[in-house]
Amino acid sequence: KNAPHTVLDLADEVWERPYTRTQACFPLKGLQMDKYWSPVNRVDNAYGDRNLMCTCASMAELQEAAE
Repeated sequence: KNAPHTVLDLADEVWERPYTRTQACFPLKGLQMDKYWSPVNRVDNAYGDRNLMCTCASMAELQEAAE
């Protein structure tokens, strides 16, 4: 529900969630050795997670910049 937590969330002095920081960092034991740290929290909850928008430059712009 509140995932993913960023490193900044976990390092914040204030932790007002009903679970521990350890549970937030590693909800599954297998993640202790191979963890991806998300740079951002969820965007607009589930809607944002399902409807991503690419803000990359177009292929034509990239090709032009490469020349």
